[in-house]
Amino acid sequence: METRKKKIFSWALYDWANSTYSTTVMAGFFPVFFKMFWSNGVDATTTTARLGSAISISSLVIALLSPTLGVMADLKGLKKVFCLSFMMIGVIACGWMTFIPSGDWWSAILAYGIAMMAFNASCVFYESLMPFVAEPKEMDYVSSLGYSMGYLGGGILFLINVLMHLFPHWFGISDGVKAIQISFMTVAVWWFVFSIPLARNVPEPHVEVSKDNILRLTGRSLSTLKATFSELFHKERNLLMFMMAYWLYIDGVYTVMTMAVDYGMSIGLGSQDLIAALLITQFIGFPCAYYFGVVTKRFGTKAPIMVCIGIYTVTVVAAVWMSKAWHFYMLAVIIGMVQGGVQSLSRSLFAKMAPKHKSGEYFGLFNLVGRFASILGPLIVAFTVTVTGNSRLGMIGLLFLFIVGGGLLAMVKVPKEV
Repeated sequence: METRKKKIFSWALYDWANSTYSTTVMAGFFPVFFKMFWSNGVDATTTTARLGSAISISSLVIALLSPTLGVMADLKGLKKVFCLSFMMIGVIACGWMTFIPSGDWWSAILAYGIAMMAFNASCVFYESLMPFVAEPKEMDYVSSLGYSMGYLGGGILFLINVLMHLFPHWFGISDGVKAIQISFMTVAVWWFVFSIPLARNVPEPHVEVSKDNILRLTGRSLSTLKATFSELFHKERNLLMFMMAYWLYIDGVYTVMTMAVDYGMSIGLGSQDLIAALLITQFIGFPCAYYFGVVTKRFGTKAPIMVCIGIYTVTVVAAVWMSKAWHFYMLAVIIGMVQGGVQSLSRSLFAKMAPKHKSGEYFGLFNLVGRFASILGPLIVAFTVTVTGNSRLGMIGLLFLFIVGGGLLAMVKVPKEV
């Protein structure tokens, strides 16, 4: 394989590697297992509030750390090192879930929070490598390739894990509960093994390495962040507008991703129906995410993102009236069509607008925006269901995020050279 294509493929393969966490663990088995195994006998409102709070706390930790770590990665030339280090933390946390006994909801939520923090932190540095892997004109395609591979890889392992749960005797496993526990270990192994190509084939970007010690480096990183925020507010108003828009609409996207299964269970849908819907989302997301990288050649990057936001706006309203399994399947089809598109094109648009030599810092800020979004969305859901006692009303608050976020994005001017 040509060296350049090999580097691009190896970079995109990390999406294949880590998406198993977001499918099998985050969106699939953890919410179900947390309710039925680790929080057995606890009412649905309490478990929803616990899960939403854990997601918010984990997001807050990485939101506070990622910009500073991003600057350090730029100054020390440690983008790939940080990516792989956080990958290992996530792998260990996923493996730990395999051994947590029934009723120990506190250990389960701690392992989940650590894994989620590590997953998101590794993505900061993974994404900051993209400008060094792809030329600006390739970024929509390369970003979409990564997301499409993530949907396929995550879907394949999740399908295997579902079969393990439904037919444990096929795999020599005693029962479905044990199969889910083993599934957490398969995610850990998959995540680690398919990260090896990135470690081997994607070089650390060359920078003039700072010789400062950790204290001085921290001070420099904070000063650099202060200067960057000042630059954003006074000189880069357009980029700031995009980040504000992204903060709002991606809040809704992430909240739908992390709370959909919990929401479905709370309104009385069966776990097998919800798992089937997740599989539909994965395998529809694979070609659709890739296709979004192609259509940008004709329509640009912003317009397809706007279409995705509009579809999300309609679906969160429709979700209030869901009552049957086929309703959830239809929702899964629609979300599968647009979820990868809105994520991949937002990532590539930001990569093209941000300064390349500060990619670690700027993707740290990009992740900061996304993580603070992930704090607000689940809290909206958790607060609403706690106050009203009605699980159906939790998602409707996301309507505000999509409408205002889309409105701000409409005002963003995409530079011609982008």
